Amino acid sequence: MASAAPVLLLDQTDSTNADARRRAEAGESGPLWIVARRQSAGRGRRGRAWESDRGNLFATLLTTTRKPPAEAAQVTFIAALAIADLLDAFAPPSLVTIKWPNDVMLAGDKASGVLVESGAHEGGGLWLAVGIGVNLAQAPEGTERPATALANHLRGDVLTPPTVEAAAATLAAAFAVWMERWETLGFQPILDAWQARTPGLDGPAVARLGRETVEGRAEGVAADGALKLRLADGSLRLISAGDVFFGEAA
Repeated sequence: MASAAPVLLLDQTDSTNADARRRAEAGESGPLWIVARRQSAGRGRRGRAWESDRGNLFATLLTTTRKPPAEAAQVTFIAALAIADLLDAFAPPSLVTIKWPNDVMLAGDKASGVLVESGAHEGGGLWLAVGIGVNLAQAPEGTERPATALANHLRGDVLTPPTVEAAAATLAAAFAVWMERWETLGFQPILDAWQARTPGLDGPAVARLGRETVEGRAEGVAADGALKLRLADGSLRLISAGDVFFGEAA
């Protein structure tokens, strides 16, 4: 049985990812979960601010890997699966889906975010900071796409969303299981489990890639998890990062 990494619970920090980076650059290698009840400068993808309301989960796993950077990036799929397992424990699993590559949704609305950062570790290999935010108690307002919180989707036998401590422990345990599978069996079992939770991979899609917007039809994912997008001219474009919208929402 995979053992979960220890959890360090802070009352407040600027951002759990920034905390993990400082520790990594000071020589720490983990594995260690850094969890904060509140962040004063939380960050999402592309430098966006991440709303940091109390009662929600802000967590970063600091760990190191000897995998090359392209393979290390697969940890984002592990993060999505672990978040989905966390939500499954409190909400009806039928409501829990993943939107490529790592947004975990509840009833079609965004309930979490993942931000993975990395760098060279003085001890060799790469340090990874796997940042995870989950809306447990409340969802931010005024977001680009609708957001929701676990509190709005609890199963009938669950009265309240989990505490930050309980959510962190559940997440750490789930992450350890997927991490062990990745390290022993490779990426394919991770990708298979991820695909089973990810609708929309075979229909209309729009990808926003910085200054470029690409439209086409999704044709699943490549062996490394990149989205395969068939363009109107018949060419195939592999999308490894970006904001992608599927189906009618596209």
